[in-house]
Amino acid sequence: MKRFLKEWGLFSLVTIFIILSKIFLWNLVSVEGHSMDPTLYDNEQLVLLKVGDVNRFDIVVASETDDSGKEKLIVKRIIGLPGDTIHYENDTLYINGEQVPEPYLDEYKAAFAQDKLQSTYSYNKSFQERAQAAQAFTQDEHFNPTFTTQVPDGQYYLLGDDRLVSLDSRSVGTFKRTNIKGKIVFRIWPIKRIKSF
Repeated sequence: MKRFLKEWGLFSLVTIFIILSKIFLWNLVSVEGHSMDPTLYDNEQLVLLKVGDVNRFDIVVASETDDSGKEKLIVKRIIGLPGDTIHYENDTLYINGEQVPEPYLDEYKAAFAQDKLQSTYSYNKSFQERAQAAQAFTQDEHFNPTFTTQVPDGQYYLLGDDRLVSLDSRSVGTFKRTNIKGKIVFRIWPIKRIKSF
C-alpha cells in the first residue's frame, strides 16, 4: 500500500483535483456558428469559468430553450446589466444616456462602411443579402438602426459581436442570471489564436 501511495499518490491527487475543479469551477466549450465573429470564430475551443461575478462586456455562455424545447448553450457578450436602458443610434451605443465605445466591433463596422461586409461574408450568400439590406451594423429585430430597450431587474441583455447574423436578446429577450453559466476567460484553440479574456 505504501508503495502504491508513493508511486501513484501525487498522480491520483492531481487527477482528483482536475476532475473536481472541472465539475465545480470550469468547463471547456466550443463556439458554434458565426455570431461572435471576429472575436470568436466557429469551432474555437474556450475555457468557461463557472464561478464569480459577470460584468458588462464579459463574453459569457448562456442557456436558452430552442424551438423543440431543448436546452442550447450560446456564447454572447453582456451589453446590458439589470435596470439599464440600452439605446442604439446608427451604430453608437448609449447606456443610461451615456455614449459607450464598443472597440470589439471596429473591424466589422469598418468593413460594413466599406462594402457592406460583402467580401467578409463571401462564404455565405444569405449573410451577404442581410448585410446588403441593412441600414446599420447594429439593428433591432425589425431592422431599425435606432432602438431603445429597458433591461428588467435581474436580467441581462446579451448580444453577439457579429450583429447582422447573431440571434440574441434583440429577438429572444433578456436572460436571467441563472441562465448565465459563466464567463469565457481563455481561448485554447486554435493555437495561433490563444488568448485570455
